[in-house]
Amino acid sequence: MRLLPRSIRGRDTVISAVVAVLVLSALATATDMLLRNMLTQGALEDAQFVARQASAAVREGTLDNPIREDAGGAALVQLVSSGGLVLAASAKAAGQPPLAEVRPRPESRVRGVTTCLDDECYAVWAIRVTTAPDSPTVYGASRLPWVMTSGLLEVLLAAAVLALAALIAWTTWQVVGRTLRPVEEIRLQLAEISGSDLARRVPEPPGADEIAHLARTANETLDRLEQSVTRQRQFASDAAHELRTPITGLRVNLEDLAMYPNDTDIPAATQAALRATDRLESIVADLLLLARIGTVASVREEVDLAELVRAEVATRTWIAALRTRLAPGLAITGVRLQLARLLGNLLDNAERHAKEAIEIEVRRDAEDAGMAVLVVTDDGPGIPRADRERVFDRFTRLDPARSRGSGGAGLGLAIARDIALAHGGSLRIEDSVRGARFVLRLPLL
Repeated sequence: MRLLPRSIRGRDTVISAVVAVLVLSALATATDMLLRNMLTQGALEDAQFVARQASAAVREGTLDNPIREDAGGAALVQLVSSGGLVLAASAKAAGQPPLAEVRPRPESRVRGVTTCLDDECYAVWAIRVTTAPDSPTVYGASRLPWVMTSGLLEVLLAAAVLALAALIAWTTWQVVGRTLRPVEEIRLQLAEISGSDLARRVPEPPGADEIAHLARTANETLDRLEQSVTRQRQFASDAAHELRTPITGLRVNLEDLAMYPNDTDIPAATQAALRATDRLESIVADLLLLARIGTVASVREEVDLAELVRAEVATRTWIAALRTRLAPGLAITGVRLQLARLLGNLLDNAERHAKEAIEIEVRRDAEDAGMAVLVVTDDGPGIPRADRERVFDRFTRLDPARSRGSGGAGLGLAIARDIALAHGGSLRIEDSVRGARFVLRLPLL
């Protein structure tokens, strides 16, 4: 059985109410004791005043009977013998038994007590007139306030405790509800977000508290989820679009072999089928890489850009003249295989379009010392300014005059840019006197 509500708001309210009751009850108890002590002391002072007056009158032999009640607030005064007989009394104490049974000792002679007579309570001050064994005792009594004897004080304090506890509980309910309202709005918005509508975002409250951080984190997670889903959808769309042609060609070749085995050049058909298969394999590998970049955790390591360029250049046979300017000591953190693929795609593109020369440069960014710059420039026909962003789209091929060969699937530059973005950098085409100039910027280690 659950003792606390399920909701945070309810639990906080119950806990605050219980704590408030405990704390306020302790304060009320202390207040009750303090008030009772103050009121009792005040009554005892009044009783002591009249008792001392009567005791002095007894010693001087001037005590009247009945005793005058002229002491501030004292209601009853009695002179009682050592045997317990009332020798003299004030008008209100006449005919009453002794106000108290207590009899002070000779060495102390005074004593204060509280007692009740006829449903009324008094503070009584007893004074032994002399130290003689048969000395009478004077009792002065002052009535205690009714609020102490009727229990009204405790009732008022208990009512105050309950009222304050209720106020604290209501305040807690309101404050926690107002604090958690953004959380409920976030929950409702998240409940409405589906796989087909990932563009929606949860509301972000102002400020920098935990709830605001939660909302921003949720939106960042939704951003990554949307990017991942978009990437997967793009992968499916690109695969369906680009694989259709080689699959169709492969099917035609196989159908020719099956339907006209005697009229078909089998070696040529086999080579055509193998080329189509190679193209399919290349396209699928590139599409899978595009789908995995930035979505699958990979081990990152320190990579020296100059060494990376030297290693990649050494694996190639160059037709065009190659010039390199590689600044040493520029290290970045990244996935080495992906960075090598990025550089390889840029060099493939440069080789495909260069006429005579290719230039590779590695340096520190002049504008931002925390960035490394890798520049690949060819002296080919260049890329028109209007197409400089379009070339990074998937399966984009510009005018055939731009290429000396058949070209690839149109995924190389798209892969290169995605790798750059996944490493916190950028890849863009900048102005060049001649040819295309690809500029890669990556944060230094």
